[in-house]
Amino acid sequence: MEAKKTPRADLENKKGVFFEIGLILALLIVFAAFEYKSYDKVTIDLASRVVDDTPEEIIPITEQKVKPPPPPPPKQAVQIKIVEDDVEVEDEIEIDVDADDDTEMEEYIPPEEEEEEVAEAEIFTVVESMPEFPGGGTGALMQYLGKNIKYPPLAKESGIQGRVFINFVVEPDGSISNVRVLRGIGGGCDEEAVRVVENMPNWKPGKQRGKPVRVSYNLPVKFTLQ
Repeated sequence: MEAKKTPRADLENKKGVFFEIGLILALLIVFAAFEYKSYDKVTIDLASRVVDDTPEEIIPITEQKVKPPPPPPPKQAVQIKIVEDDVEVEDEIEIDVDADDDTEMEEYIPPEEEEEEVAEAEIFTVVESMPEFPGGGTGALMQYLGKNIKYPPLAKESGIQGRVFINFVVEPDGSISNVRVLRGIGGGCDEEAVRVVENMPNWKPGKQRGKPVRVSYNLPVKFTLQ
């Protein structure tokens, strides 16, 4: 019986071609497997500024006891001393009774008065009425710090965080003076804390016996990376 398969349908002749095609595909798959790269999943956590709203107890460095003012000295009675004519008196003034318009007079030179040094007002650490930040005390102060503090780039890159303790004086008119760092953390945080404190609005001044006085105030400024 004769086979009905035509020579074109005979796959035996094309076996070598299919083998080469399969080999090429296998090499491509292996090459692609070697070239494929996988990356670990990286989570980027940007640093954010967080201000601790928890009010902290302000501990004064020193305590000054208020002393009552000393009593005024008793008035001394004026004494008049009578001397004889031949006794020399210091700082006497000579009067020429015969002087007229043509008489030459010596130029009067007033004595030099020494300038008195103005004593600086006393700075209190504890008073009857402590200074207060305008607009609500401690809560308003923390909101002001949170809105105005800018985390220094150097401290952010170095991972520096902590508290900067600032001391300043609230003047009788409520203005801020003598701003200084008691304890810092570096990385530009100290300078940033001083800048924000110096730009604060006027406070409600502290009072002692009903009068505004100069009051020393300690403020911790917290820098936190999150």
